[in-house]
Amino acid sequence: MSGSRSGAPPDDSGDDDRDQSDDPAGSPQTPPPEPASTASDSDDVTIEDDGLVRWFFKTNDETVMVTRDILSSVAIVAAVALLLFGVSGIWPPLVAVESGSMEPNMYRGDLIFVVEEDRFVGDSAIGDTGVVTLERGQTNDYTKFGNPGDVIVFRPNGNSAATPVIHRAHFWVEKNERWVETKASEEIVGDATCQDLPNCPAPYAGFITKGDHNPGYDQTGGGADTGIVKPEWVTGKAQYRIPWLGHVRLTVDRLFGGMIVPPAPSSQLADTRPEPGAMTPAGPASGFESNGELAGIAGVAGGSLALVAGRYRS
Repeated sequence: MSGSRSGAPPDDSGDDDRDQSDDPAGSPQTPPPEPASTASDSDDVTIEDDGLVRWFFKTNDETVMVTRDILSSVAIVAAVALLLFGVSGIWPPLVAVESGSMEPNMYRGDLIFVVEEDRFVGDSAIGDTGVVTLERGQTNDYTKFGNPGDVIVFRPNGNSAATPVIHRAHFWVEKNERWVETKASEEIVGDATCQDLPNCPAPYAGFITKGDHNPGYDQTGGGADTGIVKPEWVTGKAQYRIPWLGHVRLTVDRLFGGMIVPPAPSSQLADTRPEPGAMTPAGPASGFESNGELAGIAGVAGGSLALVAGRYRS
């Protein structure tokens, strides 16, 4: 029996079990867990479960997504517009130029940022008007839009129903002053005397104005139809210029006649073009009129705000 025991084949069942458990290839594979649902939160949100506000901001409904995009754009434009209004004090703070009497310093289709006359006042302003005239700007090197002096926005003859004008303030005259003979440029009036031209002697104190490209002063019939500009007629000053963006505003107004974007009364500027043949071709202008930080803000906002900008016809 001892021989029988010694001749019995060894029991390898334990080794086989160990070999199978140690061999990954021979052991049965555990299947991977099923992936969780891939549905996004935006697919799961409902008004009933999540409320109207969360549903509106999370849903992938195409109509709602378009509405969200529109409202976001409107909110951004409104925020920038309020910022510009806070800086300028005038609404709308951006206006489009319609004509060419201020060329080459303002072109048709330019977008202009305007401010109240008592803001950003330069040295040697006339009294408390906040306006530096060309005459004074020449002495202290104060320039705006390529020439000395401020470019002002004013109501011709003080008429609030008339279209405002944007022209440069050339000099200040006192009541009864014979300004044509004492202050007017000979290059503009020639050898004319006070008796030859209107508004002389000055019936009251105020500004003599002129479009940079016009042949004569507004007060002598060479541009806008207006008398000497009283300080209370001035509604603002041009501050910065953004080329071309005003064409958006002008195109919409031309196509729809102001029905979609009605013009603002404070921003309609009268057409004071030079005499026929005196105009130079309007071409693209480059860069901002000033390198101030407000020009950068206006540049970012300009494209969106162009539709709500007023119209300026210089």
